[in-house]
Amino acid sequence: MGTYYLAVDIGASSGRHILGHLENGQMVLEEIYRFENGMDKQGGKLLWDTGRLLTEIVNGMKMCRQLNKIPASMSVDTWAVDYVLLDEQDQVLGDTYGYRDRRTAGMDEEVYKLISQEDLYRRTGIQKQIFNTIYQLMAAKKQTPKLLEKAKTFLMLPDYFQFLLTGRKVSEYTNGTSTQLVNPETKQWDKGLIRLLGYPEEMFLPLKMPGTEVGPLAKEIQEQVGFDCKVTLCASHDTASAVMAMPLAKGEGLYISSGTWSLMGVEAKQADCGVQSRKGNFTNEGGYDYRFRYLKNIMGLWMIQSVRHEQKDAYSFAQLCQMAAECRKFPSRVDVNDDVFLSPDSMTEAIQDYCRRTGQAIPVTVGEISAVIYQSLADCYGKTAVLLQENTGRTYDGIFVIGGGSNAAYLNQLTADAAGMDVYAGPGEATAVGNIMAQMIRAGELKDLANARKCVADSFRISHYQPKPYRE
Repeated sequence: MGTYYLAVDIGASSGRHILGHLENGQMVLEEIYRFENGMDKQGGKLLWDTGRLLTEIVNGMKMCRQLNKIPASMSVDTWAVDYVLLDEQDQVLGDTYGYRDRRTAGMDEEVYKLISQEDLYRRTGIQKQIFNTIYQLMAAKKQTPKLLEKAKTFLMLPDYFQFLLTGRKVSEYTNGTSTQLVNPETKQWDKGLIRLLGYPEEMFLPLKMPGTEVGPLAKEIQEQVGFDCKVTLCASHDTASAVMAMPLAKGEGLYISSGTWSLMGVEAKQADCGVQSRKGNFTNEGGYDYRFRYLKNIMGLWMIQSVRHEQKDAYSFAQLCQMAAECRKFPSRVDVNDDVFLSPDSMTEAIQDYCRRTGQAIPVTVGEISAVIYQSLADCYGKTAVLLQENTGRTYDGIFVIGGGSNAAYLNQLTADAAGMDVYAGPGEATAVGNIMAQMIRAGELKDLANARKCVADSFRISHYQPKPYRE
């Protein structure tokens, strides 16, 4: 069956282990393990249980042995911005915070006392989000300064998990850029900025590109899983891996990496750190082969996921889409990027409160709430498509929806209608596909990114949605 590659793709709400191999020139995927994920509430904090996540990573790897499908290599990707600090004995210092924790409140102003928001954007090209690592580290500096002083190594979460698997510490570039501490010209940490902010510069390791080999599994991990394999860096920011899987050889299209977050943008050769991009809150995150993902972060399916959980998961996402479609004439809209939706105690009440404050009809039923979410998301996508084309000076014919949200047919049609553009949806497991692509390119099974993207287009079903004329 060819050579297997293992993608460990951990999102903010779930994780999965996916094996990939080539068969008659096509990529074949097999999900072998899945687990739930989420931030734990402890003493008013939102934290990640990295010990439990490592256990899940190892449990999924054991399935490879049970299936007798041993991967030649594996790689871990996760969400962005969250990190661990290690002391000189490589033990984690303090808590591992989740990005939705509220400790960063006011930390933007503390950063701006040292560098203006305008200068920070010119220097990094990264959009302001209150949970960016730069603000998390300022919270650590202000709230737990002694822990920060003890830090000897800074690792983003996928780098930390790969350290636990191999015993080797390597920092990956694409996820590193999400910290807002990387220079887009040098593609390395901005040590001058780090010194200016008062963070220990020696704790930051040189950034390495996807495709770099980390090393073999540590002996204790080999004993647990029953095999050895190489650990290779993928584009460990899950969105960077997902964008790799855009089924267009040259990557010249608008994309929405659709999951808990919606990341909408284009692939660029140069970062745009100009005033217009800053005012539009666009970001220039690192991509594979030093490409830039010029994009806007949009709150995404987190909103409907939260509503579903508040309903005790009584409805499937397909049912929520159907109920939303039945309530499509409900008129209210919300700004999906408003901070009130970042981490509310109740998403349903947050949406109702927003509509009440803005003088709109207040949604009551699950269908009405869902309609407000889906239609507001689509409207945001449509507006963002216009801004992207204005900022890049280019016209795009289609939007490529990749990731789990590509399965939301109702939202995809709304997006086509709102943007007035064709929407192409798939692959659904884009992040895992991109993770495996980086490993296959490293191994020489795929020639380069363009060849790998053609393989994706040939391997997975891509659904097509055309904009429909507006009807009452």
